[in-house]
Amino acid sequence: MKVIAYIRVSTDQQVESGLGLEAQEKTIEEWAKRTGFEINETYRDEGLSGSLSLDKRPGMFQAISALIKNSVIVVAKRDRLGRDPLVLAMIESAVKRKGARIVSVAGEGTENDDPSNILMRRLIDAFGEYERLIIGARTKVALKAKKDRGQRVGRVPFGNKLADDGIHLEPNAHELAALKEMQTLRSNKWSIREIAKTLNANGHYNREGSEWNHASVHRMLKRA
Repeated sequence: MKVIAYIRVSTDQQVESGLGLEAQEKTIEEWAKRTGFEINETYRDEGLSGSLSLDKRPGMFQAISALIKNSVIVVAKRDRLGRDPLVLAMIESAVKRKGARIVSVAGEGTENDDPSNILMRRLIDAFGEYERLIIGARTKVALKAKKDRGQRVGRVPFGNKLADDGIHLEPNAHELAALKEMQTLRSNKWSIREIAKTLNANGHYNREGSEWNHASVHRMLKRA
């Protein structure tokens, strides 16, 4: 049976530290060891909200495209698939059309499609959406408070760093070097995966010292 792992983190902090990715990957690897399955492929969406539609999540799109009949897409928790009921319905429908199924390491009603498990999944999805809305509301209040104090709000663009005053930006030489290298390699027709591999080999890591992968390089080039 073909087993595909899917991992998603929604914030830049999780992406840059690698903690969110590593924790999910380890959880899925331990599940595979316990069940005797082998993970054939792993796909990731880094720094992408669970409310985004399928066409805006390349990792999920690739994972579904790689599915074959009787295969499995496994996640550490169901909310990694998404936190919007409509998005989840689209994903489940696409997986079902492939003749495959979704498995959550945490269980969460993904064992089969009997009525009680379907109900469990719907309840978990509803709580996932509720949590997303609560986090959004709290974030909005916190950002407004910072803005009212005259502090900078929002993500610091790659290639910059926050100055000591907590408001202005300064150039980040290490990040600018990485950005310049990936742009040069891309202009020379290098593939995204080749660029990621070369950046890591040259010590031009992402923020917090984490390695680049094709998804993060693609996102950075698109922003640039």
